[in-house]
Amino acid sequence: MSFQRITEQTSEYRHLEKMPLHELLSHINNEDNTVASAVKKAIPHVERLVEAISDKMLMGGRLFYIGAGTSGRLGIVDASECPPTFGVPYGLVIGIIAGGEKAITTAVEFAEDSKDQGWKDLQQCEVSDRDVVVGIAASGSTPYVIGALEACRSHGIVTGSISCNPQSPVSQAADFPIEVVVGPELWTGSTRMKSGTAQKLVLNMISTAVMIQLGRVEDNKMVNMQLSNDKLVDRGTKMLMEKSGLSDYEEAKKLLLSKGSVKKALQFLEGK
Repeated sequence: MSFQRITEQTSEYRHLEKMPLHELLSHINNEDNTVASAVKKAIPHVERLVEAISDKMLMGGRLFYIGAGTSGRLGIVDASECPPTFGVPYGLVIGIIAGGEKAITTAVEFAEDSKDQGWKDLQQCEVSDRDVVVGIAASGSTPYVIGALEACRSHGIVTGSISCNPQSPVSQAADFPIEVVVGPELWTGSTRMKSGTAQKLVLNMISTAVMIQLGRVEDNKMVNMQLSNDKLVDRGTKMLMEKSGLSDYEEAKKLLLSKGSVKKALQFLEGK
């Protein structure tokens, strides 16, 4: 199959500006409903990438996401949520976006067009063959991402990719490509919509599954989450009470705060 820019094909919907609001919202929802089934088809490819990432991270490696625009921002969001959710150190999962930090909130024109800059940005983080680099590009043709993955491959670094077009150049540059083909967008070319949703779902799967493989989740509980606000302290206290048999809320809360996580509190109780 030759490379097709399905994400750029003309929308099947016409005259969006004339649609009644309820009809417009219903069409958006109907299109969104197709995303999960497209992701489901890609699960075998997600599984292979998760296995590769887990193997590297168990040996002390890191996970990098690299992308431009919406794709880059989604990678940064997923990376930034790993420390508070799973209690891993900052810098274990790293998100890099074309154009740097400014591009997180403001479009940086032409930042994605440099085929050399992605590798330079990775080198700033001292990327090595212990790590895994996942390129994210809805179109699958972003030079910034492709160049980074090609350079990684030449340096013996394991690579993955997430795109929404079949047989894309970014897939060709990755050891473990994932393609979630969601079809044309409701608003022609607006890949922040279905394509972005698909990428977010895959990123959720990758980081969650990897962290479970690393032992950061026990049973179905976030026992390593950071206690960074009252809501999480309350959740952790109740989790500790449930898993330990402690019946006094204030006693459990005091122990939790003194140890810093549910897991450490449980380990303390087991050692008593």
